[in-house]
This record gives sequence, structure tokens and C-alpha cells, in this order.
Amino acid sequence: MTGTQFISRMIEVIGEALQVDHFQLVAFDYRRCPFFQQFRGTKPALEERERTELINRALERRELLTASVNHGQDILAACYPFWARGQLHGFAYLERHGSREALDEAALDILSSAGPLVKLLSEENSPPEEIKVRPENSGLEFLGLSRPFRIIRELVDKVKEVSSPVLVTGESGTGKELIARIIHHSGPRRRGQFVAVNCSAIPDNLLESELFGYARGAFTGALRDKPGLVEEASGGTFFLDEIGDLSLPLQAKILRVLQEKEIRRIGENRSRRVDVRFISATHRQLEQEVAAGRFRQDLYFRLRIITIDIPPLRQRPEDILVLVNHFLDKYCQELNKPRAFFSPTALELLLKYDWPGNVRELQNEIQRALVLSGNSRVIEEEWLSPEIRRARERPLPDRWDYSRAKAEFEKKFLGEALRHFNFHRARTAAAIGLTRQGLFRLIKKYGLDRGGELS
Repeated sequence: MTGTQFISRMIEVIGEALQVDHFQLVAFDYRRCPFFQQFRGTKPALEERERTELINRALERRELLTASVNHGQDILAACYPFWARGQLHGFAYLERHGSREALDEAALDILSSAGPLVKLLSEENSPPEEIKVRPENSGLEFLGLSRPFRIIRELVDKVKEVSSPVLVTGESGTGKELIARIIHHSGPRRRGQFVAVNCSAIPDNLLESELFGYARGAFTGALRDKPGLVEEASGGTFFLDEIGDLSLPLQAKILRVLQEKEIRRIGENRSRRVDVRFISATHRQLEQEVAAGRFRQDLYFRLRIITIDIPPLRQRPEDILVLVNHFLDKYCQELNKPRAFFSPTALELLLKYDWPGNVRELQNEIQRALVLSGNSRVIEEEWLSPEIRRARERPLPDRWDYSRAKAEFEKKFLGEALRHFNFHRARTAAAIGLTRQGLFRLIKKYGLDRGGELS
């Protein structure tokens, strides 16, 4: 079970156990910005202003606050903040429709049981260096929390210091050129040029002269010597975007540069040495292109010495909220607006949409929504694109009974804590707020000794 699936199930069973119509769980990052939000049940009945006022008062007082109102029916609303050691990690907001009955002790116990979960989420999103790949002073960031993101970050760290060719694969809009630029600006070639060319954007009859340059008089209109882009990148990095669209004759010339480290301008008889690192990118499956005879196998083997695959955004939903917060920060500043937030319904739609255009589409959507929302600090679903508003409902996770879900969370949480403190039981107990006897009892209950399985 992934972390996201585990959290979804916990929220589902907590909402069921509380017997509420609307349940919302929010975790804050190190800036107190909501980076994780998940919802269960119907839309909230209280207006946005009423909910915000109740939540803000609860966070300020650091205690559970409830409100009983009537909007055509009796409604009980409550906000439970999660504080630990002076740090605000998040809150839970709930509504019961058709009742003003106060929350009993059992309900408070259930709410408090979510505290370690929210604390764990909040601490996993801090410090900020754990959620980004960013070379110093470059202004470039590749953001994420997911396992695929962490794998990409590790690969970038390994390849940035060497000059081996890198092939970056992924759908359009996933950030392939961004990864190439980060590799360049993180490594020893950062003082050299980063030169990029899109192979699909320039006709073949012009691309050769753009890549390799030409001598004066080589053809009509060649009035002076002109170096090509590969020469300009000498000492730095040359990025070939959409290399799968390169013609076979030009593939042969690129192969020669990779093998011999030299180029020949059109109209010249002598070769020129170049010192270039090649990074290429494609949205195509190059293995299939090779099998179909549209791509040279020898060039493919040269390019893929190191391959970095960027999964589409729909396969790494953990990264969506990180990116949403990043783009909200960026465009609110550019538009000179107060920091805005998506309403629960709008945010839920963003999380359920498949994002065929990936990060680029998400970036454009947030910029569009901020412009359309005007001076409002809350971005409602009406300002989202029609295709996002039509996002189909994803099936709810399997329903578990509360005790089973709580036991699974308790075992996972204790296991992580024991590992963190190297199985020092006294330190672990003190850190998580248990007596040593209570911790020993749970270790025995779940088999969490050093040799036991900590899943």
C-alpha cells in the first residue's frame, strides 16, 4: 500500500467513525501553507466565510471549537487543530447536517488519533530541500514528494559531475528540458553555454546548417562564415529536444560528433574539435522507432548511456499539491495579488484530473484561475477550465472498519519511530508521548522488535 492510499483509507474510516457528512483533513508545510488536503463526504454547508472564521479561531486558540447554526437545517461544525511541541501541523474540519448534538468523548478520541498522521505528513514536507532539485543561483526548480521524483533527484545528483550523454524521456509537459538545464547548471560545465534546439521545430534543410554551421560561399546567401549551435555549446551542454524526430541523415552526423568529438561546417573540408556534453530528450518510444527503422540503433545506444524517465503527473499525484502551492506563490507574486488558495471543491477537482498536458498544463491552469478570480483570495471551481470541472469521480477506497485501520496506522507509526531512534525504547517513548510500559506493550502487540517486520 502506498502512503497516499494509506492516508486515504485512514481519512475514510475516521469520517465514517465520526458519522459526519463532511470531513476535511489539512496538513501544513514548514511555511504553514496547506500542502496536503483530503476530503470525504458531501460539500460543506457553511459558507466559506463562516468556515474560515471558525478555523482561524480554532488555530489561534489551539483547541477544538464548534459552532451550531441553521441554514435550512441544523448543522454542527467543528475544527480540531493539531499542535505538537509548539508547532502547528494542520487541522481537521467536520460538519454534521441535521443535528446540533455536541461531539462526545469518543469522537474526540477519534479526532486526536489523526494527530500523529498529520504530524508525520507535516514533517515529511520539511525542510524544503527535501522537496526540490535546485542548483544554486540558477532560478531552476524541479519539485515533488513522490517516489519517482526522489529517484529522478538521485539520478541527477549522480550524473551532474560527469560528461556522459543523458537521454531524458517522458510525455510532453513533464519537464524534460528543465531536468537538462538543472544537470548543466549543477555540474562543472555550468560556466559554459547551455544551447537547446528542438529537432521537430526546424525543417531538415535548415537544421543541418543550424547544427553544424557553414563556410562563406557554401550556398547562395552564405555571405560569411557562421559557427553552428554545436560549436557554440563547446565547453558546455548541447540539448537536443525531440531527438526522435531527427531525420536519418542528420542522425548519422550527430553520431559522428558523439564518436569523434568533432564537426565539419557545410562547405569546409576540415574538421573542428568540440567539447560538448549531449543531453537529448524525446516523448517517443525510441526502442519502437529503432525496430521500425526510423531511428539508428547505434545512435540510440550512444544516447541512452544514462536514461532519466519522467513519469506523467497522473502517475505521481503526491506531487500535485506541491506544484499547486509553488505556482500559487509564483503567480500571486507576479500578479501582485495576496496569496490565494483553492476552495476544497476546486482543489479536489485538481487532484482528480488526469493532466494530459502534465506540469505545463497545471501551471497554465493555475495562472488562468488566478487571473479569472480577480481579487478573491479563494479560487472557486467556477474559475477552473471546463475539462477539469468535468473530471470524473474516482472510486472511493475500500471501506475498512475503524479498529483495523487504526491498528495498521499505529503499527506503521511506531515502526517508523523505533527505526528513527535506532530502537532505543526510552528515547522513542519520550519522543512520541508514551510511557515506556505503554511502548513495550505495543511493541509486543505488533511484534516490533529489531528483527520483526516493520512494514
